[in-house]
Amino acid sequence: MVNVAVKAARTAGSIINRAALDLEAVRISQKQINDFVTDVDKAAEASIIETLLTAYPDHGIWAEETGREHGAKDAELVWIIDPLDGTTNFIHGLPVYCVSIALAFRGKIEQAVIYDPSRNDLFTATKGRGAYLNDRRLRVSKRVRMEDCLISTGFPFRPGDDYKTYMRMLGDIMPRASGIRRQGSAALDLAHVAAGYTDGFFEPGLQPWDVAAGALMVTEAGGLVGNFSGDADFLEQKECMAGNPRIYGQMVAMFGKYSKFADAGDKDPARPTNVSGTLAEADAITAAAFAAAAPAAHETPVADAPF
Repeated sequence: MVNVAVKAARTAGSIINRAALDLEAVRISQKQINDFVTDVDKAAEASIIETLLTAYPDHGIWAEETGREHGAKDAELVWIIDPLDGTTNFIHGLPVYCVSIALAFRGKIEQAVIYDPSRNDLFTATKGRGAYLNDRRLRVSKRVRMEDCLISTGFPFRPGDDYKTYMRMLGDIMPRASGIRRQGSAALDLAHVAAGYTDGFFEPGLQPWDVAAGALMVTEAGGLVGNFSGDADFLEQKECMAGNPRIYGQMVAMFGKYSKFADAGDKDPARPTNVSGTLAEADAITAAAFAAAAPAAHETPVADAPF
């Protein structure tokens, strides 16, 4: 199934690369303010869906542009697709965008492919079998001090986004981290955490197709991913945070109070963050996150799953 997803991603990447040679010919429409879609997004998505359903006609499809229109309904195996994550970058000719494809089995992400067509970088992951970049095994970074870390993020940009809360989060982390980066593609941001290029990532307002593949990349590379309060069941909560284990724990201690899903007492904006003290609390958070992310006894092991 990973091989089929790779074929689909590379085919979509070829469509994107050809279009990038003549951006003036690309037709652009606006879904809402600051949220764009192009004919390239639609063509890439159509090619991915065709490739996947040709191989697996009984699978479900959940895609950014067409939703659940295609594929089998109520299927246990569902492909989650973002055909061009970083459309705004693409429109401007900034080569930071990717194709993101994930496969969920009974709601759990089991396979993932992220393809960066401008660099020909292929990230793949299978649950329980590791994450890879161009066949090289990936591991998250080993940094443990926030002041040594490079953290990636995504700015709010849609009408109704909570800019004030985000600015408080940014104000908390900027003085502590070595640097903050905003690349404009959440899927690539997560892949880069998995590769150890960056040490952590956080962004509000993301959709499942933005983060599904990248989340598996991070966990298979030894990292952690969840919402701002550290809950690993985050896919549809529009809060995403990831990092190597030690940095993730510190980010949860820092950002937990901003989560929509935090306990009432933890949401107090005046509550001080605990990151400036010892790493003991952050390590406790990390241990709890690992425990929560571990497969439950009743879950189907990868070896017994139907792929």
